[in-house]
Amino acid sequence: MKTTPLLQEFILHFGEMGSRWGINRTVGQIYALLFLSSEPLNAETITDALGISRSNTSMGLKELQSWNLVRLKHIPGDRRDYFTTPDDLWEIVRTLVAERKKREIDPTLTKLRELEMQGPAGDDYAEARIAELRELIEMMTGFYAELDRLETDRLVKLMTTGRRIAGLIDKTGGVIPALAKRK
Repeated sequence: MKTTPLLQEFILHFGEMGSRWGINRTVGQIYALLFLSSEPLNAETITDALGISRSNTSMGLKELQSWNLVRLKHIPGDRRDYFTTPDDLWEIVRTLVAERKKREIDPTLTKLRELEMQGPAGDDYAEARIAELRELIEMMTGFYAELDRLETDRLVKLMTTGRRIAGLIDKTGGVIPALAKRK
């Protein structure tokens, strides 16, 4: 597979960003290559295109599969496994958010609940901060659950409406007087 300068730049960027997102550079590069490929790719093609070892390709593909970010495809008459990303960008975003929630938010929320269940520890300030953080995370996860139930077209409409609502807030950071009276 021949990579164009555009493809190479995108792949390099995703590799760099991967480490900031908590995945290794190679995994980010594999995903970028698959994301921009119009056809499913096999491990050999990925290895050659990125100039990485076959074992790095295999490990990267397994990690991407564990995140539900790549799909396994079979080509009739070919025994090799081929990989692709979902075509729907919203499906990709929803998958990323769900996986990050499962891996990062849920364990934190569980720990905060466990700490609260231990009972008074003699540190009122710390206990209050833990409760405050738990409440905030529960509110955010509840909001996420509501958004996750929406069909994509309704979610897009909600986001567009949200931008308009945000525009109702005046430039000084205050709320429009009619809305402030409701508080």
